[in-house]
Amino acid sequence: MYENNSEAGHISITYENAGRIFGSFFEEIGRVVVGQKNAVENIVISILCGSHVLVESNPGLGKTLMISTISKALNLKFSRIQCTPDLMPADITGTTIIEEREGGTKEFRFEAGPVFANIVLADEINRASPKTQSALLEAMQEKQVTVGNETYSLDKPFFILATQNPIEMEGTYPLPEAQLDRFLLKILLDYPSFEEEKEIINRYTKSEFPKITRGIDKPTLLELQALTRQVPISEELKERALNIVSLTRKDKENIEYGASPRASIGLILAAKARALIEGRNFVSQEDIDTMAYPVLRHRIILTFEAERSGLTPDEAITQLLKKTGRKENREEKASENEQEEPAKKKFKFPGIGK
Repeated sequence: MYENNSEAGHISITYENAGRIFGSFFEEIGRVVVGQKNAVENIVISILCGSHVLVESNPGLGKTLMISTISKALNLKFSRIQCTPDLMPADITGTTIIEEREGGTKEFRFEAGPVFANIVLADEINRASPKTQSALLEAMQEKQVTVGNETYSLDKPFFILATQNPIEMEGTYPLPEAQLDRFLLKILLDYPSFEEEKEIINRYTKSEFPKITRGIDKPTLLELQALTRQVPISEELKERALNIVSLTRKDKENIEYGASPRASIGLILAAKARALIEGRNFVSQEDIDTMAYPVLRHRIILTFEAERSGLTPDEAITQLLKKTGRKENREEKASENEQEEPAKKKFKFPGIGK
């Protein structure tokens, strides 16, 4: 699995220090972002899975601040695209220009667009035209961009963190289902509590704004991504994840169109990432059930009758989870019988150590 013992050794060290790495990382994010713990965790989960995130909230709740702060804490190249109706695909991907050289000769040169970064913030993506939105599809799925007859690979890791505003929808272009399916998670931000908003006021009415001082370097992030896919999951929980996704296609009373197999893959990967963040070396049922909401809420289309009755996608997902019932997870039960914490077990991931 690994090219040499040295690489496996680095991965093993990263696994042993994962708890400290994530603890320090979230603490650093908390210096700038007040509250929104679940949202920050879900963004990191998506990054660990090598996938993309769609963040939706009313204006002024800190979507842009949260995403830019995470990019700084990850020490990755960051770019921002402010989506507007007149934004063209070339404004995102880049274009070929004619450059004059010494001696009067001219040649074509590719000028890379803002998509050539590690983390790309597509702010208010639903304000961009469908033609411009589609320019992101290849980058999201294939991690490459084709301009003319040339294809350019994007640097890894690569993530698109898109935001959209659920109000003031006049003049916007709702994302097509094919593009929505490319986002691993859809995260909903809510208003802060009274105490959280008081802390926001205290931090951002001073002469100096809080800043990030440390984070996770690029090699460590790539190792954490590799570890995420190696977190074990039982066959029972795989079947539970499949049953949840399958029910979205069978519940014709509330759901007109269900989720694709991409949702099944995403649900299991997201559950693995959550387990790693929580310091466990196994996936629990709680991981599956918790991640079902951000994985599925943008992949299901409710029936007209369900929408008319006021049913929300999250409420429909809750009903599906109740239908699947609760099964005892063998790994979860075993961990409860042991005295030591799951994060301190001597479990070795496949391919790490002996």
